[in-house]
Amino acid sequence: MSLTLYAHPFSSYCWKVLIALYENDIPFTYRHLEHEGAGDERAALWPFGKFPVLVDGGRTVVESSIIIEHLHLKHPGPVRLIPDDPAAALEVRFWDRFFDHYVMTPMNKPVAEALRPDGRRETAHAEARQELERAYAWLEGPTSQRTWAAGENFSMADCAAAPSLFYADWVHPISGSYPAVRAYRARLLARPSMARCVEEARPYRPYFPLGAPDRD
Repeated sequence: MSLTLYAHPFSSYCWKVLIALYENDIPFTYRHLEHEGAGDERAALWPFGKFPVLVDGGRTVVESSIIIEHLHLKHPGPVRLIPDDPAAALEVRFWDRFFDHYVMTPMNKPVAEALRPDGRRETAHAEARQELERAYAWLEGPTSQRTWAAGENFSMADCAAAPSLFYADWVHPISGSYPAVRAYRARLLARPSMARCVEEARPYRPYFPLGAPDRD
């Protein structure tokens, strides 16, 4: 069955799914949300204004983690993004949730406020810096002891970590106090699936409302 993904190449949550697709070279039709009609099609499938949205043979699948779980079940490939062992799978799911809730969410707060005409930009940015600093400090220990988020194998957790840390470092740079976190981010950037997402998104950097840094 054919896959269609409704996504935007600058979206962090879309990257998460794109990395999973690219890791296993899964063929799909990319309905870029700037393509004519793609936004209306996505809204008809999922009217809550969120993306990515995957359509698999007539079935609509939403939420990035659920989409990756679906791909794991229905379109498995050589890169096993969720381990077969239940305990190892639970570890992967924990890290997936960690990066979404404790890195991606605070990173998005000042971005969202900057897009609002009456946004509390400075307050949101200060809160994000505090939350991200706490996340970096907590991550320093685990990332110094393993290659990838949940161990020595690339997984769904790293699909979540890659866009989270990429954009978080733009909002609140990862300082030299956290060399293991910086090194982990560099490993993620060097991964071909992630590098592809970065290059596909490069033309859209002016969209970043806080100002995209001249790096990465």
